[in-house]
Amino acid sequence: MFYFDELNGQEILKSDLLDGYKGVNAFFTTRGKQNPINSDLAKNIITPIQTHSDHVEIVDDRIEYPDTDGLILTKKDTAIYLRFADCTPLVFYDTENHIGAISHAGWRGTAQKIGVKTIQKMEENFGTKPENIIALIGSAISICCYEVSAEVRDTLLATVTNKDGLSKDRNVDLKRINARQLEEAGVKNIDISPYCTYCNNDLFYSYRKEQGTKERHFAVLKLGNI
Repeated sequence: MFYFDELNGQEILKSDLLDGYKGVNAFFTTRGKQNPINSDLAKNIITPIQTHSDHVEIVDDRIEYPDTDGLILTKKDTAIYLRFADCTPLVFYDTENHIGAISHAGWRGTAQKIGVKTIQKMEENFGTKPENIIALIGSAISICCYEVSAEVRDTLLATVTNKDGLSKDRNVDLKRINARQLEEAGVKNIDISPYCTYCNNDLFYSYRKEQGTKERHFAVLKLGNI
């Protein structure tokens, strides 16, 4: 279940599914006048250059990660964050290998199954098993407010076997399409934020509601020192 907390004087959103699990710090920022992430969180703070791709990188000693919409984190002295404003934030934690990741899933990333690809890269490089993943799906534009073309709707629905409840006319549920993709890939522990960035624009930035705003809220991950 998701709940609100506070960090450096600003409201953040967390999930009790992962909160405090083996020292992991995973949260989602809300709209605010200042970035609540600072050097108190980690020695290094990394964010990629997002381009709505399905490209996933493993964080190493580099500072820049161009054309990247998924980051896998293994370093305990580093925090990562990605930016969102209607797109779907995906946060992963492998409870056996103690590594994590964040992916950015707009409709293009969702169509390319970036969440599943992130877990596959974790499996290929670190032996991650989907059944050991805790997945958090953060606030995004919800089915009530996300109307797309018939072509985009059909493209998104084609990424899953079970399409029940994922669309209504030309409105689609990006959060639950991502969840369904993960479930069909073997992920069992998933928490989905109930908040719509369009409806709850007082709490989150919305690209659609604010007609192309450049402001973003963040999904943040820092591993525990175990």
